[in-house]
Amino acid sequence: MASRGDYSYLVIILFAALLLLFVPVALSTIAEEQDSLAEGRRNNLFQDILKEEAVARLEELGKVTDADNYLERTFLSPASKGARDLLCSWMEDAGLRTWVDQMGNVHGRVEGKNSSAEALLIGSHLDTVVDAGIFDGSLGVVCAISALKALNVSGRSKNLKRPIEVIAFSDEEGVRFQTTFLGSAAIAGSLQSSVLQISDRSGVTLQDVLKLNSFEGTEESILQLKYDQQSVWGYIEVHIEQGPVLESLGLPLGVVKGIAGQTRLKVTVRGSQGHAGTVPMSMRKDPMAAAAELILLLENLCKNPDNFLSYDTNCQGFRGESLAGSLVCTVGEMSVWPGASNVTFTVDIRTMDNMAREAIIFELSKQMYRSCEQRSASCIIERKHDAEAVTCDPGLGSQLRTAAYSALKRVVGEIPDEVPFLMSGAGHDAMAMSHLSKVGMLFVRCRGGVSHSPMEYVLDDDVWFAGLAILEFLETNM
Repeated sequence: MASRGDYSYLVIILFAALLLLFVPVALSTIAEEQDSLAEGRRNNLFQDILKEEAVARLEELGKVTDADNYLERTFLSPASKGARDLLCSWMEDAGLRTWVDQMGNVHGRVEGKNSSAEALLIGSHLDTVVDAGIFDGSLGVVCAISALKALNVSGRSKNLKRPIEVIAFSDEEGVRFQTTFLGSAAIAGSLQSSVLQISDRSGVTLQDVLKLNSFEGTEESILQLKYDQQSVWGYIEVHIEQGPVLESLGLPLGVVKGIAGQTRLKVTVRGSQGHAGTVPMSMRKDPMAAAAELILLLENLCKNPDNFLSYDTNCQGFRGESLAGSLVCTVGEMSVWPGASNVTFTVDIRTMDNMAREAIIFELSKQMYRSCEQRSASCIIERKHDAEAVTCDPGLGSQLRTAAYSALKRVVGEIPDEVPFLMSGAGHDAMAMSHLSKVGMLFVRCRGGVSHSPMEYVLDDDVWFAGLAILEFLETNM
């Protein structure tokens, strides 16, 4: 007959067996529930920060303007100071260390595990054109801050293998001083000190404006802004597409494979201001008619370059297909002054092939001079601006494409098409930053391809997708 002690021993054995049987199951269930809750919190966090908060911040930033009835925020204007203060507060909210450099660029940095490692720079610009939309430039800065805030709040920013730095460049559009990339070119080390003497329309020099804003405004201060190439791992930028391709494809995100090179010309046609009724048609030297012919010549040449150019087959030439899909030629400002004796207009020529662009400019100039000579008018062609084409880093492009696809898949499930590679016909800070490091860009769909306008519009969900893509990129590669 078993004793009471024996029964107690059996109960203990049985209880232990039950524990061994059920505890792992219970722990597994608890772990699954915790993972589920964490995933739920994570997804809610992403939407709260990367969508609702990001959209609200874009709208708030869009109200910081120097004009009464439209958005205008130019280099070191009063509104730019307000924008810098907002961005600093948002960067600090994301756990970033912040500062403003001697060109007015706003920086926010998290060091990660290894503060001495090469840093990833993420940026875009805080300035605008006149009568602007709220997404150009600002979208890239806000998405980057939001992605880093999501990492910080979820406790994952400490896992970053390298420093991440967000930069809001003070000037990309070049509205105030008619020279682009003041902010990013200073950091890349390609800004010449002679730029300090450039004046705005009121006659105030860049140096004066810097000093009025408590910056040094010296050649030394510009040189000190340059980043050491050895300290930078790469640069990425989020930007609205400013074109209709993504919308036509029904996709919110695309990866940029390259940025077209650009040349701006100023063409002046001079003739005679003959009386409208007394000078016969055979003796007239009307510069307006000559200018109209030159503009049509430009359009015809750029629509049908094969009719004007011959292509070399050796290694020093370029092929006709290098112009396909990337050559765009447009006329910007046009002025008739004084009277009708002088006509001035600007020409913008862009293509991904630098040699092809030079060939277009050479042929255009030759044809324009010939046309003016036939009309007994004089023609002056001045070259006002040049920017070399930039090829984005294929490795960064591939990583951004994977991140964009993963972001879309997390929210909408399977997507019918691959994230496309696109060419950028517009210039971006990435062009200046390519002098410092490898660059990559992510385009975001915008309605109708409209930009530089109050009609500029990006869907709230597309803002979210862009932030998620940056977050995916950071978690996967950084």
